[in-house]
Formats: sequence, structure tokens, C-alpha cells
Amino acid sequence: MQNVDQRGHWGSKIGFILAAAGSAVGLGNIWRFPYITGENGGAAFVVVYLACVFLIGFPLLINELAIGRASGKDAVGAFRATRPGTPFVITGFLCIACCFLVLTYYGVIAGWTIGYAVASLAKTHIAFEEFAANPVYSIILLGVFILMTVVIVERGIQSGIEKWSKVLMPLLLVMVLAVIVRSVTLPGAWKGIEYYMKPNFSKIHATVVLKALGQAFFSLSVGWGLMITYGSYMEKRQSIVASAFWVVFMDTLVALLGGFMVFPAVFAFGKAPDSGTGLTFITLPSVFEQMPAGALVGFMFFCLLTIAALTSSISMLEVPVSYLVDEYKKPRRIAAWAVGILAFLVGIPSALSSGACKWLTHIKVFGHEGLMDILDFFVGTAVIVLIAFLCSVYVGWVWKPKAAVEEISQGAPGFTKPLIGGITMAHIWVLFVKFICPVVIAIVFLNIFGVSLF
Repeated sequence: MQNVDQRGHWGSKIGFILAAAGSAVGLGNIWRFPYITGENGGAAFVVVYLACVFLIGFPLLINELAIGRASGKDAVGAFRATRPGTPFVITGFLCIACCFLVLTYYGVIAGWTIGYAVASLAKTHIAFEEFAANPVYSIILLGVFILMTVVIVERGIQSGIEKWSKVLMPLLLVMVLAVIVRSVTLPGAWKGIEYYMKPNFSKIHATVVLKALGQAFFSLSVGWGLMITYGSYMEKRQSIVASAFWVVFMDTLVALLGGFMVFPAVFAFGKAPDSGTGLTFITLPSVFEQMPAGALVGFMFFCLLTIAALTSSISMLEVPVSYLVDEYKKPRRIAAWAVGILAFLVGIPSALSSGACKWLTHIKVFGHEGLMDILDFFVGTAVIVLIAFLCSVYVGWVWKPKAAVEEISQGAPGFTKPLIGGITMAHIWVLFVKFICPVVIAIVFLNIFGVSLF
């Protein structure tokens, strides 16, 4: 097994936590969470989401970090090192394919945020349909965003990912708070706060719970192989449990703050909170245009969206780059540029699928229209849930919980200390990883394809 120190490691605990939190904090928190919340009843959805994050997401995050640190390897090498010869190595390849393909269309959406930030600063109105359908804008902005990602990843763990995470994450939080202050002080903003904070539990049903679980997977970066890769750079003295908790806490905090940015402003100007994906690129820009100092607020909002997207795309690129560095001994710089250029080229069809190319825009598969929507459904949703399921089954039944518990307890001795009646945190975690998580994930996976058990 390759020594972690020879392949790079985090320079500090806070550096890892910020990098891992940055991986989790992305468009899923600030773009997807508010509109999913708006479509599913507001505060009631938030309550269910929080339960899903801490009961399912937290154990799965610990699970992936343990696989990564125990192996000191990339997503593929982690399965080969911890339990050689099992077919579960295919899970690692799924992680690489998932991160790469999501990056190709995620970069398109992130490019739009760059365009909107510039337009907000210039006080220029953008009609989203026309903007997204412009192939020149979409392809150039995709290239700019991928370039930003490559430049950071090529510099390595400490000098690149960790260094920039220490800058980008605090900057993101400051900008989030600034936008919130402007949003909640608008006349009529209280209606939005009440909608977001006062739950109506009659709105909770099986579909809401499943959507909350799906959002937890999307937001926390479990099921991507990101945390396996980041975990492989952890030192043994660092607590996996404490680190996972802080990642979950920061990720959830940003998601909740995202709602405080959006809903007070939306209600203050009489807009619909359930306007779906258009909430960010159609509804909010019209709100900013009517808002005092709206150009500055809009600029800050779309800049922080870009930053959030960048902290996630860094980890997406790192997964295939780490594989090339570990398995094929490629220099990091060459690996980063090779994967980045390929991601840009593969991403061009996605950039053309919002109106620029009729066929790519209207292609349909299983009711999903447009290449980006199809990729997001199959790769960005279904494959992620499948990977989370395979990782849970792998640790619970193949690698065996005992080996995982031994790994986790290094740096976290309290993990195996009795709490009540001889029950330890490790006992509870094993129960979830071995039985509860696989069942819950399987239900979510079936629901994705329209098979409902409720």
C-alpha cells in the first residue's frame, strides 16, 4: 500500500475540513436547495431534509472517508487495497465516470453564473433562454470555468486545493451573509421568512421524504467518490468522525442560509417560490432588478454561486486526476490539464443543449428532455445513489465493519467507548451502514425510476 505522505496530504485539519466542505457546498446548496424547498412545502421540507442529512448522510460520509484513509489510494485503488479481488472495484470506476461526466455539464451551469455576475455588474438584463441558447457564450464560459478548476487542481493538495479552499470558503460565507442582510431587510420579506421557518407538517408525505433524501445525497457529496479521494489524503491522527460532522454542519449551514437569501426577496416582490430551476436564473434576476442596490446584490449572489460551483468542481476534477497520478504515475500537472481539456470537449454538447442545437435540446430519454437533463438524471442522480448503495454494502458486508471501525477509531478513540448500556457510537454507525442505509438508499433508487413502495 502506498504511503499517504508520498502522494500528498492535507497540511492542517482546518484545511481538510474547508476543502471537504467546499466539495460538498456547491450549486446543490445555493441553486438546487432553495427551489427544491420551494417545490416541496418550504419549512416542512427543511425539517425532513435535516433529519435525512444527519441520519443517513452523516453515516455515509464517515463510511467513504474511512475507505479512503484506510487505503491511501484513489477511488479505484481504495477498493483494490482494502479488499483485493472483489468486483466492488467497479464502484471506483463508477466514481471516476460520475465525477467526470457531472463536471462536463456542471461547468456549463457554473459558466452561466459567471455570465450573470458580469451582467449584474454591468446592469445588463439577460433573457435566460436567449443567453443559454447562445453557443458562443455557453462554450466560452464553460472553458473559463474549467480553466479556473484546472489551475487550482494542478497545483496539488496543499498548494492548490487546500490553499484555495481556505480563501474561497470564508469568502463564500461572507458574501452569503451580505446577500442575506439585503434580502431580509426588504419590505415584505417577513412572509418569505415565515414560509421558510414555519413548518406545515401536513405537507410531509412519502414523496417529500424521498426528495429530501435525494437532495441530501446531492448536497453532501456522498456517492461521488469525492470523499474517498479526499479521505485518502487524511492523516491517521485526524478524527474522521469530527471532520465528517464539521463538513455536514458547514454544508447544511450554507444550504439553510441559501434559503434566507432567496425566499425573503422572492416574497418581498411577489414572486413564486416554487418556480423550479428557473428560480435562480429567471426569478431572482428580476427581483434584483427591482431591489435597491440590486446590481451589487445580484453581482455578489452570482459570484458566490460561481465560488460554490468552483469548490465542488475542484473535487470532481481531483477524482480522475488522483486516479491517473496513483495508477499510471502521471505527473499531476499533465493529468489535470488532460482531464480538464477532455472535460471541456465532452462538455460542449451540454453547452449546446439549451437551445443552440435543436437535437441536443429536445432529445428525450425516459421522459427527460435535453442532454443536460438526461445526464443529470442518469449520472448526477441515479449513479450517485447507486454508488452510495454499493459503498454501504461494501463496508457493511464485504470489507466488514470491524476493519472500518478500527480505521475510524484512529484519531477518534471515543468512537468505540460505551455511551449507554454498553452501546458505542461504533455500534450505532454499523447498524446504519449495514442495514438502515442500504435499505433506505435502495428505496430512493427505485423511486428515481418511478417504482414507489409507498
